[in-house]
Amino acid sequence: MAGRLLVVGTPIGNLGDLTPRAADALRSADLVVAEDTRMARRLLSHLGARRPTISFNDHSPEARLGNLLERLARGATLALTTDAGMPGVSDPGARLVAAARAAGASVEVLPGPSAVTAAVAASGVEAVGFVFGGFLPARPAAVRGAALQRLLGASGSTGLPLVLYEAPHRVGALLTALEELVPDARVAACRELTKLHEEVVAGSPGEVRARLSEVRGELTLVIGQLPAPAEHRGLEVDAMVAAANRAGLSARTTVELLRAAGVPRREAYRASQPPASISED
Repeated sequence: MAGRLLVVGTPIGNLGDLTPRAADALRSADLVVAEDTRMARRLLSHLGARRPTISFNDHSPEARLGNLLERLARGATLALTTDAGMPGVSDPGARLVAAARAAGASVEVLPGPSAVTAAVAASGVEAVGFVFGGFLPARPAAVRGAALQRLLGASGSTGLPLVLYEAPHRVGALLTALEELVPDARVAACRELTKLHEEVVAGSPGEVRARLSEVRGELTLVIGQLPAPAEHRGLEVDAMVAAANRAGLSARTTVELLRAAGVPRREAYRASQPPASISED
């Protein structure tokens, strides 16, 4: 297959973040494939370019995918864009990327802005990586809740922060759920990243929920200091307390170490206490 699919990273807010390479791709592509053609036309207008556009998203019929593959087979260059950030990352464009590669087309990625890495950088969380959960299922509530608990467990078991996307009308419910499930976690809620009213609200889930006023635009949440799942945490806590005792650390220091590892406050205090002595008559 002679065609090329260019996966073009697009700005997450500030149009000035569009890279020169991405701009050249949009100007020269035979067709711009967009999650929302209105957003694509906005980008093209910013560049002073006029190129044909076509939508491709979760609601696109299977025939649309076939049409795009036919264009690639005829040697066309398609520029794949998304509303914000990298196409294919928590984005319907991944289906086109996989299909194009399977059909033998050349797939080239033009890196660009990403809300995930921007939010992690803005949060100030120190970690060697992160768990990316994207958007939770919108409904039903039981599926949404189960997905959240699985992701919290995965993050807690690895000791890495969890990064989620959330819509403005659902973020209050998400923070309430976090307040119930992991009240001691640290949350950085990032909104309007790279825009004029960029804001990062950090604190416990309850503190962030109280401070977030009228929310507009999608948010990226970085959730850290998550406890390990209960089935794994017991042995880990016992091992840490034993190591602290061997090192001669005080109970207060042991508590601080356990809390830094994501152990809930009450469990940390309980584990750090020496076992009660049994007197013999």
